[in-house]
Amino acid sequence: MTELQAIGVAKRFGGIRALDGVDFHVRGGELVAVCGENGAGKSTLMKILAGIHRPDAGRLAMDGVGIELESVRSAQSHGIALIHQELELCDNLTVAENVGLGDEPRRCGFVDRRRLEETARIALARLGLEIEPRTPLGELTIGHRQMVEIAKALARRARVLILDEPTSSLSRAEADRLFEVLDGLRAEGTAIVYISHRLSEIRRLADRVVVLRDGRLAGTLGHDEIEVDRLLTLMIGEPLAAHVRDTSRARGDEAALSLENVSTSSWPRATVSFSIARGEILGIAGLVGAGRTELMRAIYGIDPREGVVRVDGVAVPSAGPRAMQRAGVAFLPEDRKFEGLLLEGSVLDNLTLSALPRWSRFGFVDRAACGRAAASMIDELRIKCERAERPVGELSGGNQQKVVLGKALLQDPKVLLLDEPTRGIDVGAKQEIWTRIRGLADQGLAVVFVSSEFEELSALADRVAVLCRGSLVAMLSHTELDETTLLDLAAGTRIRA
Repeated sequence: MTELQAIGVAKRFGGIRALDGVDFHVRGGELVAVCGENGAGKSTLMKILAGIHRPDAGRLAMDGVGIELESVRSAQSHGIALIHQELELCDNLTVAENVGLGDEPRRCGFVDRRRLEETARIALARLGLEIEPRTPLGELTIGHRQMVEIAKALARRARVLILDEPTSSLSRAEADRLFEVLDGLRAEGTAIVYISHRLSEIRRLADRVVVLRDGRLAGTLGHDEIEVDRLLTLMIGEPLAAHVRDTSRARGDEAALSLENVSTSSWPRATVSFSIARGEILGIAGLVGAGRTELMRAIYGIDPREGVVRVDGVAVPSAGPRAMQRAGVAFLPEDRKFEGLLLEGSVLDNLTLSALPRWSRFGFVDRAACGRAAASMIDELRIKCERAERPVGELSGGNQQKVVLGKALLQDPKVLLLDEPTRGIDVGAKQEIWTRIRGLADQGLAVVFVSSEFEELSALADRVAVLCRGSLVAMLSHTELDETTLLDLAAGTRIRA
């Protein structure tokens, strides 16, 4: 039976200790989830197992025999494949060409296209996919591209499959299909290592959970032991204080934000109307493509819209984000790296960028005041950085997300728009941001957030607006929230009575 082991593995990058004497193993027919806060050492361990990094100390073994992984190709020769969160595929090539990329069969010095396509067809069939190997990859959905990446690993006879956040860009249906594929591979004897921040996925898939903290092994949980409190205790060293949702929280009598027949360029014939009071948290749910992000961008004025948006009862023209910011609305985009941050800029500059007029006079910026504001927000949100001048791109994903949130809060908003506020961050950072969002609502802010996770909607929302093909099809109170009902409404298979 296949068994991959890491024994006493250590790795440093300059003065930073990434791993410190970690033991890890996975056997054929087993799916092991690896959890930990951003910066705990998960990615470093996976890259060592995949031949990208070499350990400074410790050793690796396959089936009880020591191995040296000098490169990715060396790892592949031992049957180890790493599927990155950002897929390493070429949209301009066919499915077969991607499956065989770098390992093309040859005949008389030329690529044997018949064997190439047959190899791809066999690998795809093993995953239950009826995709023509000659199909250009760019024509496939992101979910099918994920399957092509797995087929690529299987075509190289992978015995150990490492997946890093594989569902981060998948729809619910695509994720469910991936889970079925992983179940089948596990039944065939493939060893699977699975990195995810989503507790629901870990509960669904994992035989064991290995938790890393500060580069060390913090503990292991069996399948029946997986629960949020135990996982968080191992991840952060102490249980996170439970926050009991106060559904009787005082709310304002008048709407802080209201929409009247708002439509977006993506769904011009569909309209959305709702209002939200101060102190209220409204979740926006729907399937991929339902228009959730488009609605948030239209409200904030990034994209064109029709209809009326009012803040504190005053209509705000669709004149761009600056008008909404002046009205007291702040927005956190879904893609923090490309739309929310200047990755080469410092933490200080990113935090204060959107609110510079607060610390400017006669065209000059008071850098000392900016520094004090940034330092206060770093403390308030517990952003882990040695100094405010550190480039934000060097921070973990969870801390980057806190910087985006801090940037919005320094604008002193009345209404906060959040698009997938905890996507791609670890469970500990997620819980901190949830607690902070609840606290902001307790202070009187109106919060509207988009989420693809039922757990997050249930944890935060006072009400949930469900979108289907750009239209608001239901408004559910917290007591009415049910995952099956939510999915049926979002898919258009159930009509709200």
